[in-house]
Amino acid sequence: MHHAQVETLRAPARKRASLSQTGHGWQQAMREAVTDIGTLCDLLELSDAQRDALIGIRTGFPLRVPRSYIARMRRGDVDDPLLRQVLPIAAENEPVPGFSIDAVGDHASALGDGVLHKYHGRALLVTTGACAVHCRYCFRRHFDYANQHAGARQGEAALAHIAADKSINEVILSGGDPLSLSNNRLDALGHALDAIEHVTRIRIHTRTAVVLPERIDADLIAWVRERRQQCVIVIHANHAQELDDTVAQRLLELRAAGATLLNQAVLLKNVNDDVDTLIQLSERLFALGVMPYYLHLLDRVAGSAHFEVDEARARILIGRVAGRLPGYLVPRLARENAGDAAKQVLGYDAGPSAADTR
Repeated sequence: MHHAQVETLRAPARKRASLSQTGHGWQQAMREAVTDIGTLCDLLELSDAQRDALIGIRTGFPLRVPRSYIARMRRGDVDDPLLRQVLPIAAENEPVPGFSIDAVGDHASALGDGVLHKYHGRALLVTTGACAVHCRYCFRRHFDYANQHAGARQGEAALAHIAADKSINEVILSGGDPLSLSNNRLDALGHALDAIEHVTRIRIHTRTAVVLPERIDADLIAWVRERRQQCVIVIHANHAQELDDTVAQRLLELRAAGATLLNQAVLLKNVNDDVDTLIQLSERLFALGVMPYYLHLLDRVAGSAHFEVDEARARILIGRVAGRLPGYLVPRLARENAGDAAKQVLGYDAGPSAADTR
């Protein structure tokens, strides 16, 4: 990699001026995210008994949830499917056999400069440890972000690795959440990747696009439109209730800018583990120009066991979905196994006619 290419980690001067003058409403919204369980209980008008049961819980994985996401939750309902995804509960502290701090083998694949190189042709950049929301089932809730991210110091080494390996044609921006990066930082990263000719696709994995749609601002739309490479944005929506009108509008703008939009959901107990909920999610996604892509079995990370849906039941659920939707609306049921060359795609099982679909 030429030295000049490494220097492009800094945004071009012509861009820095314009980007610095844009609004930062989304950054203010991130700063105002709720991090206190009492405040969350108050905003959701939970009962005193519910508040008392939650207020003393400590899990080691802090609460963080944007107010715009809270606004989509049902008031007074501790079982709301959006709330369940972000609410710390005592079960997270219970050790469960088979659940570990590195459920998908990230640490074994890390190269020490923020690059994870698991699969042929693709390299993943851990761009930041920051995220707009802390999902309780997050498979990187124990990840060593302090030493494994392509930040200012490690970024040049990460890009040099990608430039030196011509088998890499797709770079995946991940985290944390890459949309936690400023527009300046994203522009610098995009500019650096533009200089690596064999990179023909950039893929962004983001939960922020769903939980904090304010982040999809004019500068980000322009960033997508200006990319030399094909730009694939994989959002993470687990429930149709998450996809309100504001999210819908921002996703349509990304699509109009030329991005290919996919969704990866996680199958979560008491959140989306019934046929009707999964069908509603697929229908809503497709109406917004997003293809249902994967439905993941839970990554078995420590602290998340209470979300697990067993594989046999998952196969029946997706089989029932397949029986009611056209094939292009049926996400692939998949599991990630540490050390495998690719995700494991699981087949359907129609199950007995009276099988439980909840």
